[in-house]
Amino acid sequence: MLAICLAMLETEQDQRRFTRLFEAHEKKIYAVVLRILGDPTRAEDAAQQTWLKLVQNWDRISALPWAETEGYTVTVAKNCALDILRAERKTVAFPEDWDPPAQEERQEEYDYLVSLIRSLPENYRRILELKLVEEQTNREIARRLGMNESTVAVRVMRGRTMLRERLEKEGYTYDAV
Repeated sequence: MLAICLAMLETEQDQRRFTRLFEAHEKKIYAVVLRILGDPTRAEDAAQQTWLKLVQNWDRISALPWAETEGYTVTVAKNCALDILRAERKTVAFPEDWDPPAQEERQEEYDYLVSLIRSLPENYRRILELKLVEEQTNREIARRLGMNESTVAVRVMRGRTMLRERLEKEGYTYDAV
C-alpha cells in the first residue's frame, strides 16, 4: 500500500513525509477501523481507503503541523470505516413481485397505495414502505437505514404529502395517509 501511495506523490520531500506519516500511524489506523468494523478483512479495506484518501488530500495534510496529523488521520480512518458500514446497511428495494401483507377488505385501495409508494423517489419510497407497509416506528426505520430519527420523520412527512398530492390529482379523497 505504501508503494502505491508514494507513487502518487510528486516530490521526494512529500514521499519522505508520507512515509513518516505511514510508519507513525499505520497500526493506529488499523486498530481504529478494526474496532469499528470488527472484521480484519473489512478493516484492511478501510485502512487502504484511508491511506488513499490521505494521499489524495496530501496538499491539505502536508500543510498541517505534525502534531495535528494523528487526529486528522484517525478522523479519516473512522469516516472510511463508517462509509463501509453505511454501504453495507443500504437495503435493496423490494422486488416488483413482492406481495406485502394487507388487510383483505379494501385490498384494491391498499394495492394502489403500495403502487404509489413504489413510484416515489427512492429516498422517500423506502422509508414509506417501512412506515406504512411494514408499520415500523421512526426509531426502527432510523436504526435500520442508518439515519437520524429526525431525517426519517421529515421524509415520512414529505412522502405522505407527495402521496396526498398524487391521490388528489387522480380524484381520490383520503382520511389520512
